[in-house]
Amino acid sequence: MKHRALVLFAHGARDPRWAEPFQRLQRIVEEQKPDVAVSLAYLELMTPRLPELVKELVEDGCKEVTVVPVFFGQGGHVLRDLPVIIDEIRHQYPLLQITVAPAVGESLDVLNAIGQYCIEALGNG
Repeated sequence: MKHRALVLFAHGARDPRWAEPFQRLQRIVEEQKPDVAVSLAYLELMTPRLPELVKELVEDGCKEVTVVPVFFGQGGHVLRDLPVIIDEIRHQYPLLQITVAPAVGESLDVLNAIGQYCIEALGNG
């Protein structure tokens, strides 16, 4: 039983292959944080959805959840949809400590890593 959880929150898609990079990211984080329950949740089209996952985490004894939107920017889903979902979760589990990080694309470190990847794609030419 892990008392802390990190939820990677993604949009979801009809094609299950779409989730493969997110699953790789989950494994990378799990390897670095073995004391934290690292899970994936989706806004739509895939399961589990965030409320379903949080229910399972709470039932397993989790006391603290950090949600990281794995979105490139703070668009409508992160700015409008996610806060509604988080408010519902807070209402349902008032003793659960839940925090939401900014979308990963808002991080300068993430943007620098993507920028470096793009530069490397140019090759030596």
